[in-house]
Amino acid sequence: MAIKWFCEGGRLRLKVALQIFLLTMVSWLWGIVTVSAQELECKVTVNHSQVQGTNTSVFETLQTALNEFMNNRTWTDLQFGKVERISCTMLISVKTYDPNTNVFGAQCLFQLTRPVFNSSYNTTVFSMRDDNFNFTYKEYDPLEFNENNIDNDLTALMAYYAYLFIGMDLDTMSPLGGTEVLNRVETIVNSCQTMSQKGWKAFEDDRNRHAIINDYLESSMEPFRQMMYKYHREGLDEMANNVDRGRAEVSNALELLDEAHSNKPQSMLPQIFSDYKRDEIVNIYKGHGTDKEKEQVYDIVMNLNASQSREWDKIKKK
Repeated sequence: MAIKWFCEGGRLRLKVALQIFLLTMVSWLWGIVTVSAQELECKVTVNHSQVQGTNTSVFETLQTALNEFMNNRTWTDLQFGKVERISCTMLISVKTYDPNTNVFGAQCLFQLTRPVFNSSYNTTVFSMRDDNFNFTYKEYDPLEFNENNIDNDLTALMAYYAYLFIGMDLDTMSPLGGTEVLNRVETIVNSCQTMSQKGWKAFEDDRNRHAIINDYLESSMEPFRQMMYKYHREGLDEMANNVDRGRAEVSNALELLDEAHSNKPQSMLPQIFSDYKRDEIVNIYKGHGTDKEKEQVYDIVMNLNASQSREWDKIKKK
């Protein structure tokens, strides 16, 4: 009897121990999913070197708050693992700051990058400078964003770029894959038309926040979005497996870029793309590919951005 009781008790303890172990594992895995649900791995830097005679703590507090706002918030219903989070940087250079009104005048240089499959190389997906990154911020005020009631210029700016980064990244992973997220960028822009700060208004200039998302989603510019997928997913990602096949797809992607430019010559998106992709495009073709392929690519990029002719000339060199 004692032996039987001991065995039954041992089985009971083992069963309880297994249940505790399974519950612990489930909780641990759920914790990973919860922690890793955020989409962005964004490094925000606030440079205040141009502002003199001001307590620097407000800039340090702002930088911490913006990093937390971008990285700790879940922006969509999509699930991202930690290694899948979208890498981006935002360098905010403060030009002016009034401690009495808490008004900041700044510009922001941002860059969205993505790893190329089966390589250690990260490619730039989008990069530009926002010269009208102006906002109001009082130190220690919480940063809150309500998509249905946008009443804060700073969080509107950050949300605009958060959704833009996610949407553009998704476009490189599947054809027009970022449409749903990019529509939210457009919603923010439309809601901000009444804001007094520059950068939101239609027809204000051809590189402002309204112009970027308006052009990106316009039907005539769909070849640009198709190009984003073909260039990155079918082109760069393929190069580790077959360089020639990957380069051929990049060439096909650049034809789509040329088509987008022909459809809407006044859009700045193709030229902006050629600016931040310049060195990458040159390196893909310099000393590689057929003469016909090089000539075709050279003609496209020269048509888009003749100011970079010295760099484009390298494509044709033997």
